[in-house]
Amino acid sequence: MFLPILPELAKTLETGPVGNETFICGKGGKKLTKETFGNLFKNACNEAGVKKSAHGLRKLAATRAANAGATVAQLKAIFGWTEDDMASLYTKTADRKRLAIEAIKKLQKGAG
Repeated sequence: MFLPILPELAKTLETGPVGNETFICGKGGKKLTKETFGNLFKNACNEAGVKKSAHGLRKLAATRAANAGATVAQLKAIFGWTEDDMASLYTKTADRKRLAIEAIKKLQKGAG
């Protein structure tokens, strides 16, 4: 899987130490598993009074990408999905929203 680094992330990474591929470390500098990271993230959210999770960030990213016009194939490439199912959920929702907005605009034109 290839995932280009966004400029915002590149800038953030430039401020930290450079070395191995792990850039989110736990105690003692050891890499975190996705489960450990998820638990730490959820605990931090709970402490902040925010009812969110690390997986929610992934869902948000997929939603934003689909709303910006990403295709099923593009979403699969970004998120590592091998089947179309998950990517299709996001693109269908984005397409429905876009179509609804376009339909309302047509209604407004027709009413004028």
